[in-house]
Amino acid sequence: MEIRTRRLRSSDLLRRMSRETRVSADALVYPMFVREGKGVIEPLPSMEGQTRYSPDTIAAGVGAALEAGVNSFLLFGIPEHKDEAGLGAYSDDGVVQQALRSIKQQFGKSAYLITDVCLCEYTSHGHCGLIVDEDVDNDSTLPLLAKTAVSHAEAGADMVAPSGMMDGTVAAMRAGLDTSGWANVPIMSYSAKYASAFYGPFRDAAGSAPQFGDRKSYQMDYHNSREALKRISIDIMEGADSIIIKPALSCLDIISLARPEVDIPIAAYAVSGEYAMVKAAAAADLINEHAIMCESAIAVFRAGADILITYYAQELARAIKHGDIG
Repeated sequence: MEIRTRRLRSSDLLRRMSRETRVSADALVYPMFVREGKGVIEPLPSMEGQTRYSPDTIAAGVGAALEAGVNSFLLFGIPEHKDEAGLGAYSDDGVVQQALRSIKQQFGKSAYLITDVCLCEYTSHGHCGLIVDEDVDNDSTLPLLAKTAVSHAEAGADMVAPSGMMDGTVAAMRAGLDTSGWANVPIMSYSAKYASAFYGPFRDAAGSAPQFGDRKSYQMDYHNSREALKRISIDIMEGADSIIIKPALSCLDIISLARPEVDIPIAAYAVSGEYAMVKAAAAADLINEHAIMCESAIAVFRAGADILITYYAQELARAIKHGDIG
């Protein structure tokens, strides 16, 4: 018997009802920048629509995002002074620690706070670890990353996210958190972080560009996919509670490959360069910004991600509320 197939004719309602990929605002994470100082609400030239705050003003930015429907935030710190050891990263009165206390004091559990744990924003050389003999020294960096994670937990972080790609980071941080009484603070590890040209606007916003060399010795070569699965597996064995793959759109294949292999949440980070390109194309009237934003987000979730870290978090939350996606 011949089987005939045809395209389903349906109403808009039926199409929405039968969507295979659905998105909730609860799956969105909004990255925010906090710099030392007071009264700072500073637009970022390299990232139109994004803002640098100081610890005393960041609650205003968090409040606006909460109003839009975003509940989770990823905080990046920008210290006033930098040094070779990145002391500001793990100082009790560091800029992120101040911001955490400020946000928690105003919003309590309403705002879920994730902190980026790395030294690059805090070191004078801009690398993610300590420098020994002109090279990044992996092992001497680990205790400082663990110390940073503990200081963030003490200040109110709900989750910590190591991004430096140092071998053994998750194990060191898990041990540090557990022995300091923070066994319930989860770790979201940047397990598959490629050495990408898409990070340029972020490095300008965070002032974290390396002062010599590059980060290709510890970030991943974008030619490799099996390496990503290996790094993800190692981080999970060391105690990661969720993993991050970035950049998002150029790593849809990696997300798809990882999905059947991973039984913990996968987060994709739509990075600054991806955001800036859409903004620039929209400003030139080349694309429909809203439509591209929605389609790109759905592609990430369709590939298998559970969480999307994105500078479009507020706009996407509104789009979900209005039924444009979801």
